Amino acid sequence: MTPGVLAPPAAFAAARPDTVQQGLNALVRADGLPAALADVKDREGRTRTYTAGVGDLATGARVPADGQVRIGSNTKTFTAVVVLQLVGEGKIRLDATVDTYLPGLVRGEGIDGRRISVRQLLQHTSGLPEYEDLVVDGILQHRYFEPRDLLDIAFQRKADFSPGTKWAYSNTNYVVAGLIVQQVTGRPLAEEMDRRVIKRVGLRHTYFPAPGDMTIREPHPTGYHRESAGAPSRDVTEIDPSAGWAAGQMISTNSDLNRFFTALLTGRLLPAAQLKQMRTTVPVGDTGVGYGLGLVSRPLSCGGVYWGHGGDIPGYETRGGATDDGRAAAVAVTSIPTDGAATKHLDGVVDTALCR
Repeated sequence: MTPGVLAPPAAFAAARPDTVQQGLNALVRADGLPAALADVKDREGRTRTYTAGVGDLATGARVPADGQVRIGSNTKTFTAVVVLQLVGEGKIRLDATVDTYLPGLVRGEGIDGRRISVRQLLQHTSGLPEYEDLVVDGILQHRYFEPRDLLDIAFQRKADFSPGTKWAYSNTNYVVAGLIVQQVTGRPLAEEMDRRVIKRVGLRHTYFPAPGDMTIREPHPTGYHRESAGAPSRDVTEIDPSAGWAAGQMISTNSDLNRFFTALLTGRLLPAAQLKQMRTTVPVGDTGVGYGLGLVSRPLSCGGVYWGHGGDIPGYETRGGATDDGRAAAVAVTSIPTDGAATKHLDGVVDTALCR
């Protein structure tokens, strides 16, 4: 290249392959995931959208750029934001017991809503047992679950530990939190989420599917389910997501998730006091990861942390988040990885995108 002369963009791209694109390609080629999508925003607000793989294995259709996907447990952050807004309005107290709002509902072996606080629900320190592994077949068979059905299933099990003594991830916590929102507001959780979060920050491709809605509204890649690494892929794009409810029912895009987490960190959704509570974390083992109130901090290889959540539901897995200096990245794949290595690679693409 002649000194002092800038190479044209195409030549520059050829000389330096994009590391995010390489990461997505590897998720498809090496990890066997049907498709991968990403949206990356830098400190200056410039964004780039990526795809790899095919959007439909049967037809070979292209992956729609920034297509809609089921975002699974990223829904928890939306639910936590609504709860914390209500805390800021004086309608919920973080250290009040569950029974303050839902008297008598949370009961079982070692389970007592008089001993569990709202904070412990949002932070997964309540000891409430998990129900997810008991309902997977129901999801794949399009079964509809009421939130209280999910609690009935969960409370067949005894408590994992006494409230406040440990940390353990449980979707049950967020089903209870969603019911508290409905009790306090007198409105469906989906309506509160739409009014308080989705519309407030202009998430045009994000919604909470209505009861019985098993479709994905806008252009989207097909979602697949595999029982194991060598098993055939089954199309599970259309499922009843009600088993996720406040813990995992929502649909969004990578760009909307970036907008959401950026808006959250910059104080557009919560008062400073509640955002500080949300960002106060407990350690997740010795991983370096911290879990706040529906918000996760993960260390970056280039220093510092990013804040997000991540989630999976049959057909899709999503990872990503934002940094305090304005970077954001979201990555989605169209099948839940069947081994830990692929999941690490997925997290690695997020790290690559935020550390470029």
